[in-house]
Amino acid sequence: MAMLAKLETKSNRVKGLSFHPARPWILASLHNGIVQLWDYRIRTLLERFDEHDGPVRGVCFHNSQPLFVSGGDDYKIKVWNYKQRRCLFTLLGHLDYIRTVQFHHEYPWILSASDDQTIRIWNWQSRSCIAVLTGHNHYVMCASFHPKEDLVVSASLDQTVRVWDIAGLRKKTVSPGSHGSSHDDSLRLPQNELFGNTDAIVKYVLEGHDRGVNWACFHPTSPLIVSGADDRQVKLWRMNDTKAWEVDTFRGHFNNVSCVLFHPRQEIILSNSEDKTIRVWDMSKRAGIQTFRREHDRFWILAAHPEMNLFAAGHDSGMIVFKLERERPAYFSQGNDVLLYVKERYIRTCEFASSRDVPVLSIRSRTGTASSGRVKSLAYDAQDKAVLLCSQDSDGGYYELYQIPKESRGSNDAVDSKRGLGVAACFVGRKRFAVLDKSHQITIRNLKNEETKKLTVSFAVDNIFPAPNGQLLLRSEDKMMLYDIQQKKAVAELTTPEIKYVFWSHGEKNPMVAMVGKDCVVIANRKLEEQCSIRETIRVKSAAWDENGVLIYSTLNHIKYCLPNGDNGIVRTLDSALYITAVRGNRVYCLDREFKNRVISVDTTEYMFKLALIQRKYSAVLKMVTEFNLIGQSIISYLQRKGFPEVALHFVKDEKTRFNLALECGNIEVALESAKVLDDKDAWHRLGVAALRQGNHQIVEMSYQRTKNFERLSFLYLITGNIDKLRKMLKISEMRGDANGRFHNSLYLGDVAERVRLLEEVGQAPLAYVTAKTHGLVDEARAIFGRNEEKWSKVDPSNVAKALPREPQLFQPPIPIMRLHDSNWPLLNVSKGYFDGATLGEKTPFGGAEIPDDEAPQGAWDDADIPDPDAEEPGAGEPDLGAPDDLGGGGWGDADVDLDDALKAVDISDTKKTHETFLPRAGKSAMQQWADNSTLAADHAAAGSFETAMKLLNSQIGVVNFEPLKPFFMQAVIGSRASLPAVTSLPSLIIGVSRTAAPPRLPAVSIQFSQLVDVKLKAAYRSVTAGKFGDALKEFLYILHALPFCVVESKKEFGEAKELIGLCREYITGLRLELARKETPDPVRQTELAAYFTHCNLQVVHLILSLRSAMNTAYKIKNYQSAGAFARRLLELEPKEDVAVQAKKMVKFCETNNDNASQLNYNEKNPFVICGISFTPIYKGSAQVNCPYCQASFLPQHKGKVCPTCQLSRIAADASGLQLMMPGPGKNRDRD
Repeated sequence: MAMLAKLETKSNRVKGLSFHPARPWILASLHNGIVQLWDYRIRTLLERFDEHDGPVRGVCFHNSQPLFVSGGDDYKIKVWNYKQRRCLFTLLGHLDYIRTVQFHHEYPWILSASDDQTIRIWNWQSRSCIAVLTGHNHYVMCASFHPKEDLVVSASLDQTVRVWDIAGLRKKTVSPGSHGSSHDDSLRLPQNELFGNTDAIVKYVLEGHDRGVNWACFHPTSPLIVSGADDRQVKLWRMNDTKAWEVDTFRGHFNNVSCVLFHPRQEIILSNSEDKTIRVWDMSKRAGIQTFRREHDRFWILAAHPEMNLFAAGHDSGMIVFKLERERPAYFSQGNDVLLYVKERYIRTCEFASSRDVPVLSIRSRTGTASSGRVKSLAYDAQDKAVLLCSQDSDGGYYELYQIPKESRGSNDAVDSKRGLGVAACFVGRKRFAVLDKSHQITIRNLKNEETKKLTVSFAVDNIFPAPNGQLLLRSEDKMMLYDIQQKKAVAELTTPEIKYVFWSHGEKNPMVAMVGKDCVVIANRKLEEQCSIRETIRVKSAAWDENGVLIYSTLNHIKYCLPNGDNGIVRTLDSALYITAVRGNRVYCLDREFKNRVISVDTTEYMFKLALIQRKYSAVLKMVTEFNLIGQSIISYLQRKGFPEVALHFVKDEKTRFNLALECGNIEVALESAKVLDDKDAWHRLGVAALRQGNHQIVEMSYQRTKNFERLSFLYLITGNIDKLRKMLKISEMRGDANGRFHNSLYLGDVAERVRLLEEVGQAPLAYVTAKTHGLVDEARAIFGRNEEKWSKVDPSNVAKALPREPQLFQPPIPIMRLHDSNWPLLNVSKGYFDGATLGEKTPFGGAEIPDDEAPQGAWDDADIPDPDAEEPGAGEPDLGAPDDLGGGGWGDADVDLDDALKAVDISDTKKTHETFLPRAGKSAMQQWADNSTLAADHAAAGSFETAMKLLNSQIGVVNFEPLKPFFMQAVIGSRASLPAVTSLPSLIIGVSRTAAPPRLPAVSIQFSQLVDVKLKAAYRSVTAGKFGDALKEFLYILHALPFCVVESKKEFGEAKELIGLCREYITGLRLELARKETPDPVRQTELAAYFTHCNLQVVHLILSLRSAMNTAYKIKNYQSAGAFARRLLELEPKEDVAVQAKKMVKFCETNNDNASQLNYNEKNPFVICGISFTPIYKGSAQVNCPYCQASFLPQHKGKVCPTCQLSRIAADASGLQLMMPGPGKNRDRD
């Protein structure tokens, strides 16, 4: 029997515990007045409830309502609603500490025991006390309801255990016609207290303990009571209808027994004590069978889960949730055909196809009793029909080798087995198996259990697993090794977390292996090259491969899948833990913790769809799209993320999503359809940009028309040589009163007369005159001069003529040689995708319809697009061009507009059919590859992917303040790029500089770890020695801020980096203390800060300086005792002679004046760390929180603030640890 810890917490002393009956929650009430709610599956603190004043000693969940009750030293019972996260009400009545509280399993009652020597029963619905049980003459340490009967048991320091009959109370308060109203309660209670309580009477008084009894409780099914007391004894009592008597006494504890309880399903008693042990007692053997000990923590409370094999124990520094035995069944799946497993005292087989489940072999342990409870694993050799069972015992473990008879009929007769000592064993070939013994040596044995070979390995092996082709998988510390038995050497290795189980795929030439750890899954190929890894938040229980090469694995509450490329997801949820034995199609075969075979139907559509995409089986993908309802944002996001937007386009219905997907895969026709439906300005603009990239200027024209982008439209007509449309744009700009547009259009057309008229109209008569004169428009120039003769009376036209160019040239943009405004530019003509070809020529069920001829993009405007200026009524103002109907009717280019003859001949649909293509995607740049190939924040910053770099820093070390890191981000980018001169008149080429010669390519790193150590750290040391504390603080902060942007190449360097972080933390804390001391006017506070400085882990030379400063500061305020202590510590460091002489004088003086004039918040004998915000000591055992990066310590009330030590991270944030080196085959995944 072993303690299998599921959750361990660090907190103040835990005095009360309670499991939730249905959810994976546990309540812990602490000695500091806080009630914590933990999820023990994901090992996370969910909530804190803090309203009690003083210790909370009792806590209990309600079995059906979202309530729990707590009682504490403030004499208050509080009822809480954990959904609303608040206290609903408080029950007052006890006059002393409340020791325990408990909800009744059926009635609306709360039972409480108190140091006021009473037990009270409360109705929590009416919020009143309905009974007071008096009789004990000392503190009542606990009280609890019987799980089925109307009984209460209580334990008191008066050395008795009392059993109370509350049948009268039930009849009085719960019987029909009496609802226990508060009015009746208030009338009945004084009579109970004055004349004796007739509702609850003492049935038995159990006397036998020699000292006060701390705990007593009922057996869940039998008429038994167990109690524990200060006499260090655990007593077992039996009762019947008339009496109760002592059955037995269990001795073994060396101090007061704090708590004791029955195992819910076995004949076992658990007890814990102030002797720092939890002991397990066998009720049938009347003896202790196991002891679990902690080094420094006394135990106070025990709790058992009502339904599961789970227990919890509270101690001085937190709590532990644990199991007493493994619940995992030992099984072996032979392919996906037959299952062998151990149940009770049999090895059984189950055929998956027929569900035939029969016993084939009876097994017995060494003592002749059933051994299945201790069997850890089962291995099977199908050719020789041999079975290996590995079990655990106090000696470390042993194996048993069984031969299944050929005519096995499930006989009850046990078959003789061959046994031996070994931690693990597995078959390695026909008639051979390997055994790992306690000395970590591996031997190969035959089926006669004779040793045939001994394998000598140079490393410590702690577990072995089978592998194909006569090989073994060996687990050693943090890596797995593939060991060749014939060559006697490791042929491959892979760094992994601790692996517990291994599952090989079957029926393949290139098998894959899934290695399952406590909360992770690592998939590798037969050469042990990692393909992917998954990290779960809760425990992974089992795994199996299906026939398609997909790994199906189970956690505590889910069945999940994992594809070979690492894509994973949830298949279905589970109510309880199951162990997957095989997967056949959509049926998952499992074993539960009761050793029952179960078959679960699952929906495989999602992962089969993804697998078909990965394997490029597009016919299967198309079939699933058409037959199954795969519409969902998760699938669409997945297709976009994996580079298959054209697949998603075929079954998505949301027009905005269709539009985005069409643009991403270059399908301009579908994007045009969606843009018409959306009719959004932004959509038309994006469509125009995408169409221009493809050269489809007719759709570009429509987009500019819909967005009324006149400037771009004019330029489009210029570069396509569409002079007619350019003249119409000139008319429209004149009607709109757009002087700039009119000028540009006249410039594009080379229409000098129009420019002259425009310049004169806008008041630029001199410019108009000069323009007309320059271009030889003599009549127009003369007319302009005549209209402005009065203003220009002093101007001599001959002088103007002399200033003009002698040979002027018309300024006009060149006319395109190839005028392709009647048709599109040559489009990119590339091969079609599978899904485009599958739906070509007709409107598909996915929405990829062709553009009808009458709705084809309008390549030009006709006369209907432009109002006739000559037809304008006299005196009419500028036409209103804001409405669509005014410019072409219905949005520029609708089907009802009369086209020019030239445009009517354009057949867009033929062009579309000929060139229905998708745009080839650009390859990844070097910077994108850097980000894809690395999980280091430094590489993402060098790649310019600041957002992902920030996310990595936040998840790894909890960074929330990125302002100090800005120069390092910029330095990382600049340092990973080089500028190469290009052709004259072209800009230089920016190229990425890699630090690796072979793939994967990774960027050069400009911040070197060796430079931080050799240059920056030494400069910081010099500043500290010189007393330049401000400069030293900046230099140490520089090192802390630069470290996340370094890359190290070895485990040794990574260890040095972690040491450097700790060193910077200590110096920054010390320097901040010293700077705060100099700013503090209070001499006592100055002395405290100087004393704290001496407890920072500094270099010896700096520690000497800090001790001298503290010694002098303490001496000045006449704290001679403290000054002497500092002097003695100083002498231990062997300082220079003059310093040593001064310290010796101080010691001698302080020995004659051994007192302190001022009280300091400082105790050098009690180890402590310094709170980085309040600058106060946090003594050992006190609650504290830490910075996830620099590990600086803080008081709990500072949780969530930015750490002032590193100035980067949020205090107590969840973080995985700083990563400075790339993990990979043969390398360690080092994390801080």
